[in-house]
Amino acid sequence: MGIDTHARTHTYAIINTHTGSREACQTFPVSTPGMNRTVAWIQRNTQGQCIAAVEGTRSYWATITHALTEHQVAVVEAKPPRRKDQAGRGKSDTIDATTAAMSLLPKDITKLLQPRDEGARAALSIISASRARIDVHRTANRNALSALLRTYDLGMDARKPLSVRQIKQVSRWREHEADTIDQKFARDEAKFLATSIMAGDQMLKENSRAMSELDEQLAPELQQVFGLGPVTTAWILMVYSHHGRVHSEAAFAALAGVAPLQASSGNHERHRLNRHGDRQLNKALDVVARTRMGHDEATKRYVEKRTADGLSPKEIKRIFKRYIARSIYRQLQVIMA
Repeated sequence: MGIDTHARTHTYAIINTHTGSREACQTFPVSTPGMNRTVAWIQRNTQGQCIAAVEGTRSYWATITHALTEHQVAVVEAKPPRRKDQAGRGKSDTIDATTAAMSLLPKDITKLLQPRDEGARAALSIISASRARIDVHRTANRNALSALLRTYDLGMDARKPLSVRQIKQVSRWREHEADTIDQKFARDEAKFLATSIMAGDQMLKENSRAMSELDEQLAPELQQVFGLGPVTTAWILMVYSHHGRVHSEAAFAALAGVAPLQASSGNHERHRLNRHGDRQLNKALDVVARTRMGHDEATKRYVEKRTADGLSPKEIKRIFKRYIARSIYRQLQVIMA
């Protein structure tokens, strides 16, 4: 069965695997009654094992994925058709659903893409996105507060970045009788911004605590790796997803964008950083590399040795990030097997 999904309706096409003919095609609304009608329709029009191909199993597709899984209908990811394959065939919901179903016929079902695991991993993705939003708003409030204190004379030295102590002090401000009307409103706004910043700080602490608990649930002891914290561990686990998704440590390095690329010319032989791959995973490895290069004695000695060999700081970090990717992948293979 192929499913073409939209915000309001989903279109379903059932293909007979013996003949390749389309047995039935129907559109149902995306609602609880619509899902119930969908499941009943599928049961009436199928015999034996049924497998559903959906283009993506998140967002619009998440509801039907859960409903079908609960009724023992296997759900797999269907890759969207290439544009050149659609040439001369047109496009409609019925065509797209039928194409999704037909795409499974020549394939080994054991090698099809399975939906990502739910539960703790999905929760980790949610709070990671939440953390990014909180951090953006907190940074915007800090910048606005700094600009306000530099524009109006409110008795606070804001020539340097504001400290935590200064922000707390601003949040406790009261009205000053000597303030002009513009200073009065500026003081009120500064107090509001400072209070928002402190609330953001508290929310980030709670977020980190929740992340740490989920990290430990998914990959026990991974946070013990030197340089990894709750946030960087979460980034790695979200990309790694589950055991079997990444088939080798070389593939993991390529996914992280730390697999070296040739940049040789003439007699000069060298490699350069890879600008591709998952940037969040790359950022996590970069944080680990910088932390170890700044605070780990064994790593400092390694940096000194490679510097004496004539390598630049960028080249040393490139090599070191590749080593970190290999080390973390092997740990994930053991922890999440």
